[in-house]
Amino acid sequence: MNRRRIIVIAAVLVVLAAGGMYAWRKHAASDPTAAFWLSGNVDVHQVELAFRVSGRIAQLKVDEGDVVKEGESIAELDRVPFENDFAVAQAGVAQARAELSKTTHGYRVEEIAQASAVVRQREADLLNARVTLERLQELVAKSLVNQQQVDDAQARVRVAEAAQASAREQLNLVTRGSRKEDIEAQTAALAASQARLEQAKTALQDTTLVAPSGGIVAVRARELGAIVQAGQTVYTLALTDPVWIRAYVPQPRLGRIKPGMHVKLEIDSMPGKQYDGTVGFISPEAEFTPKNVQTEQLRDDLVYRIRVIARDPDNVFRQGMPVTVRVPAADAAANSEPGRKST
Repeated sequence: MNRRRIIVIAAVLVVLAAGGMYAWRKHAASDPTAAFWLSGNVDVHQVELAFRVSGRIAQLKVDEGDVVKEGESIAELDRVPFENDFAVAQAGVAQARAELSKTTHGYRVEEIAQASAVVRQREADLLNARVTLERLQELVAKSLVNQQQVDDAQARVRVAEAAQASAREQLNLVTRGSRKEDIEAQTAALAASQARLEQAKTALQDTTLVAPSGGIVAVRARELGAIVQAGQTVYTLALTDPVWIRAYVPQPRLGRIKPGMHVKLEIDSMPGKQYDGTVGFISPEAEFTPKNVQTEQLRDDLVYRIRVIARDPDNVFRQGMPVTVRVPAADAAANSEPGRKST
């Protein structure tokens, strides 16, 4: 008898609760300033993680389902080829810097002295050639030598004169130093070598794949030892902080929703618990109610998509999970605006 009475009382309470909820909804629908509820879904965003360079995978440090932190190293390529390229680029910079220093500072004292010695030698050779020519010209007048010998002596004088002129030009060159154009060319060569070094350094750094933000590894797309090309997905990371909730506001309620408004969130897996959320985005375009959104309006009513940003301290929000968004009453919403105190 007591058991039947308990069942009857429970049934009556359920009916009363349903009636109260119905009455509350009727009141909320007729009162534009009352609190109301929206249905939404968790919209977890994902990012495809890949290396910016090609190579062989040497390490895979996380697996599907693992939680990673921002900046955490999650995979490595074989670094040896990139370290070799970096060493070559370093040597190229050192060589270009030495060439620029040599061009800027000009020739050494010893090289200038050597050029001066060559000039003196060429002058001596020219003097000797001229003396020989003069003697032959005296002898040809006495018919002691033939004209061919004189002609050969004249040719040797011209060769000696050219050699002397070349030696003097070389001495002027080493004395005056490098030309401005040569210095500029070596400066540009050094800059190019330094740029190649930076490229090699960046490529070496890119052999480490890091998580751009905290999240959960949803997919591991490659295996250890695989050769991957630049841009090929290695991991798919689900970004869980913050959580985005996608909901739709009927056109008559649109005026109640403001960016930055604080709302409450409820999910079926955590009954009785509410999570804080903030309206972060309101779509500028109207659309028809999606089929997976349950409202009291007809399906062809116009709605506006909103995004609610929330934290997930309990790690319970999952992709596609239904979420109830509670929009506070107009007075409560106004008092909860940032920088505004309640009166």
